[in-house]
Amino acid sequence: MRSRDETLGMALGFLGVAFFAVTLPMTRLATGTQEAPQLSPWFVTVARAALAGCLSVVFLLATRSPLPQRQHWKPLALAVLGNAIGYPLLLGFALRTVTASHAAVVTALLPLATAAMAAWVLHQRARLGFWLCAVAGSALVVAFSLLRAGQDGAGFGFAWADLLLLGAVFAAALGYIYGAQVTPALGAERVICWVCVMALPLSLPGTLWLWPQHAVAPSAWGGLLYVGVFSMWAGFFAWYRGLMLGGALRVSQVQLLQPFLTILAAVPLLGEALDGVTLAFAAGVVATVVVGKRLSRPPAPAYPTGAASPPLR
Repeated sequence: MRSRDETLGMALGFLGVAFFAVTLPMTRLATGTQEAPQLSPWFVTVARAALAGCLSVVFLLATRSPLPQRQHWKPLALAVLGNAIGYPLLLGFALRTVTASHAAVVTALLPLATAAMAAWVLHQRARLGFWLCAVAGSALVVAFSLLRAGQDGAGFGFAWADLLLLGAVFAAALGYIYGAQVTPALGAERVICWVCVMALPLSLPGTLWLWPQHAVAPSAWGGLLYVGVFSMWAGFFAWYRGLMLGGALRVSQVQLLQPFLTILAAVPLLGEALDGVTLAFAAGVVATVVVGKRLSRPPAPAYPTGAASPPLR
């Protein structure tokens, strides 16, 4: 039975990561490019949150979930700011300019950024090696961005879209940290649902107000539907259930595949070409994440201090 649970956990973990990996190509489908714009990044942000919020209301009512306690509202509000608004909005604007494969390399820094945010917000001490890995990973992203800017004829400089992507990474990391603070009390699935529900007073009116008045390609609507249902809602259910069944330490390693799955998904969905340079930089960033995650906390004491918490996404 345990072996079956571990296998199912790995499968659900991989499914969750696959859902998240396709987020970047689907967001680019939804927003379009500068040359062929589709849905506004503002509209995509509020509409995906509204769609996930409506699904969350159904889930919370069906499971008769109690309201969060007073001390939970502030962390949840910060999670809304980071995960429901900041990350998708900055990502949407960036993906109008850069390819999904390019964005996959930059956003591969998210696990390191989350650990760094935990060290800053939660005052968790980290080894010097972790900070060296964080610097190395950031240097790889900067080098990749400068290389791409030169290849695209933009000269030697850091592209504006890369700054937006880095902002999206830190917005997501902030949301994950504060969401993790209330996860032990509410449960992971309910945290995601309450974040989406709390965004409804903004997302529902915003969706109606920003509804496009021009013709939009069916593929753009499909991209919006995907990021609202799978990226912002169902993917988290698969991911956290996989962590619970298969073990956080084992299943969390699957997320290292995410940048490569994004690059592969962009080929059929967007017609992007497989690029050896992009794959090499993605592998380099993932390598710094692997080492950095192992060094994100000081050595554990000789006696157990409690159950290990699942990795942050």
